[in-house]
Amino acid sequence: MINWRPVIRVIGVLLILIGVMMFSGILVAHYHEEDFTALLYSGLICIAIGLPVWYFTPFASRNGIRKREGYLIVALGWLAMVCFGMLPYLFSGVIPGVADAFFETVSGMTTTGASVLTEIEGQPLNILYWRSLTQWIGGMGIIVLTVAIFPLLGIAGIELFVAEAPGPTSDKLHPRISETAKRLWGIYVGLTLILILILWAAGMTPFDAVNHAFTTMATGGFSTKNASMAAYDTPWIQYPIALFMLFAGTNYTVLYFAVKGRFKSVWRIDEFRAYLYLIAFLTLVVTLQVKWSGVASWERAFRDSIFQILSIITTTGFVSADYTSWGNGVTMLFFILLFIGACAGSTSGGIKIIRHLVFVKNSYLEFKRILHPRAVVPLKLNDQIVRGRIITHIIIFLLLYLLLFLMGSLLMSLMGYDFLTAIGAVATSLGNVGPGIGLVGPVDNFAWLSGSAKVLLSLLMLLGRLELFTMLVLLTPFFWKSN
Repeated sequence: MINWRPVIRVIGVLLILIGVMMFSGILVAHYHEEDFTALLYSGLICIAIGLPVWYFTPFASRNGIRKREGYLIVALGWLAMVCFGMLPYLFSGVIPGVADAFFETVSGMTTTGASVLTEIEGQPLNILYWRSLTQWIGGMGIIVLTVAIFPLLGIAGIELFVAEAPGPTSDKLHPRISETAKRLWGIYVGLTLILILILWAAGMTPFDAVNHAFTTMATGGFSTKNASMAAYDTPWIQYPIALFMLFAGTNYTVLYFAVKGRFKSVWRIDEFRAYLYLIAFLTLVVTLQVKWSGVASWERAFRDSIFQILSIITTTGFVSADYTSWGNGVTMLFFILLFIGACAGSTSGGIKIIRHLVFVKNSYLEFKRILHPRAVVPLKLNDQIVRGRIITHIIIFLLLYLLLFLMGSLLMSLMGYDFLTAIGAVATSLGNVGPGIGLVGPVDNFAWLSGSAKVLLSLLMLLGRLELFTMLVLLTPFFWKSN
């Protein structure tokens, strides 16, 4: 039997937090002498609904959240945040259509970065601030922040964190889950503040520095400029953002070890080493190709290459150059990168490198098992044996991911879109990347797609951000059974 009290109560808390964060945009509007009523009304609605829902819902028992309640809170919580998060777009008239506002908000909350806005620089700054803030909220997951205050609500948060935390990692920074959430957010907020100062010192306005720091650390990619990061064609800005994209795509456990000076522990993590080696190799290959394609200098070829590789592999989605103009081979390479993702336990989307590592290592060891059928050949990561259940889980995840990609591409094709656009839109949405290939490439936009296509891609964004199982398990009949 599902205990609905903690589910309803936590959703109320989420709406209160969303409303409070909307009020922060009023300060931006006041400073720039803009109309702030859209954010004011939206925030009041969120609090007016969330406060009584939280206050009048009885406290749950100490162990009120089990796996079922955890998954429901994550799925329904994200849907609630999206539905209420699109109110500022609708009230301001910046995005008048519900389908478009839903798409933009889902893209923000899931840190995808795909947009329907065609003239970004002409929009009210307080709405652009809210647009960036939705990505910062979704970057680590506002639900993880809620885990940090669960003790005050009388709710245990361990099941919720397991359901929401990105990737198949089981590493914990602290035995108490609320302390873990606080440490994760401490690193997240700290890196965001550092990047704000760096970008401000490098020449960005304070407003642009805040917005780009938000969307960089969230691996989201929303920009306040029509040309994205190509508008800041200077190494003093693009290199720091590239570095912080690298940080944002790193497992936060690794970042915590680094902050504590435990560098040996950092280098022993197989996924982190593979992450760095892959970026280094791809940067070398693409830099050579970009230079041969006629770019003026080696520095520019290197900067464009490493920036775009980090942007795609971390699923940030910033654009400093049109990678589809670097040749068919590079375009295909970047399409493949849409399926890679960065590290588990980071703010990035995608499949994640650790899953690829497990799949490749297990496939290699299978040849040894064929030759020696009676031998026990365990798979190891970080010098620890990976349990068979985790291997099965990862293989099923990969198959489901492929199936959703194929089904989504088929549906987009049936809607009348060409092959490259269909597979590019589905791959970038499911991987929470932003730019794709075809007519949704790095210099294109999603505004021209039909409403049905936007709804389909929005659902894929949610599925990808919540690691497939969290949403799909709700569609199974045994989830709703009493036992």
